[in-house]
Amino acid sequence: MKRKGIIFIAVFLIAFSLLAGCNDTTASESKGHEKKAAKVDKKHPPKQEISIAAIGDMLIHSQVYEDAKTETGYDFTPMLKEVKPYLEDATITIANQETMIGGEAIGLSSYPTFNSPFEVGDALKDAGVDVVTLANNHTLDKGEKAIQRAIEHWEKIDLMYTGAYKNEEDQSKLRILETAEGIDVAFLAYTYGTNGIPVPEGKDYLVNVINKEQMAKEIEKAKQQADAVILNLHFGTEYQMLPNENQKDLAQFAADQGVHAVIGHHPHVLQPVEWVEGKNGNKTFVAYSLSNFLSGQDELYRRFGGILKFTLTKSENEEIELHTPAFLPTFVRYKDEADYQVVPMKQVTDKELEGAKNYYKEITGHMRKWLPELEIIEP
Repeated sequence: MKRKGIIFIAVFLIAFSLLAGCNDTTASESKGHEKKAAKVDKKHPPKQEISIAAIGDMLIHSQVYEDAKTETGYDFTPMLKEVKPYLEDATITIANQETMIGGEAIGLSSYPTFNSPFEVGDALKDAGVDVVTLANNHTLDKGEKAIQRAIEHWEKIDLMYTGAYKNEEDQSKLRILETAEGIDVAFLAYTYGTNGIPVPEGKDYLVNVINKEQMAKEIEKAKQQADAVILNLHFGTEYQMLPNENQKDLAQFAADQGVHAVIGHHPHVLQPVEWVEGKNGNKTFVAYSLSNFLSGQDELYRRFGGILKFTLTKSENEEIELHTPAFLPTFVRYKDEADYQVVPMKQVTDKELEGAKNYYKEITGHMRKWLPELEIIEP
């Protein structure tokens, strides 16, 4: 019994030793990984990085909203179906909502004074848009009522808006998106004017108008509260393929203020992108015009648009780098003022657009005019 007991104890000890050995090895590997991870985290913390996507004008003419009409309302989601994957793919996606979505109750309307269905906002939300800019020359088309109704809907669907506000308190609140990746981005938007429609006295909050002094103050405030600042400007000459001197001047002003990117709208045609060096040696990425994204304009070059993408990376010393700009050319496809759809331009056939490949080559070359390294996204 004693010998058997000794043997049993010995076997038990050997088994325990083996188990302990296994457990020690696992624990050692785990601890080793933990130590290694801790060491890496200390000296080389995980990269903080997000992607931004931006699209041009959502300019909703009557033929577009009539095409979207259903028995129960309006549905614009099929129009964005083909480009939805590219909009959803970014951490943050921005759209320029050129027309107020004041809804049917106050009367839908087209050029020259627009008012669009609420459902335009729903389609943008569904497609992955996170921020809409509202400061443009059509902001006041249907007065304060349309702006207030539009804002009510943006708030209802929880989609951030900037450039037009419901009151002074609303205007004073910076639009900052806080991302899970730890990079907070501020969005500012301003327009050159409102087609001669005066801003109601005492209600400047209804639309942000370009004013360098005011912009400088708000940019500085944004820099203090966010990691990156994106400035949306409604400016330029309609239907001109290159930026005018005013656009160049404002881009330089933005760079001097330390803005990370300028996204331009209004010309309704594509204008090239470039880097602009600020007074402190910083570089600001500028897209002068992203053209129309979805509209009823039928002139060929006004049907060309695109999705601009770039990456923001935060370094160990908290500095933000904007890099890897890319562009997906798009095209507004329709037939007989119906079946409107935004599609990647690369997918357009000669049957839909004679010489489609040549136009694609022209547009990609045009966007790369001052930035040859601009990546062209292939669908």
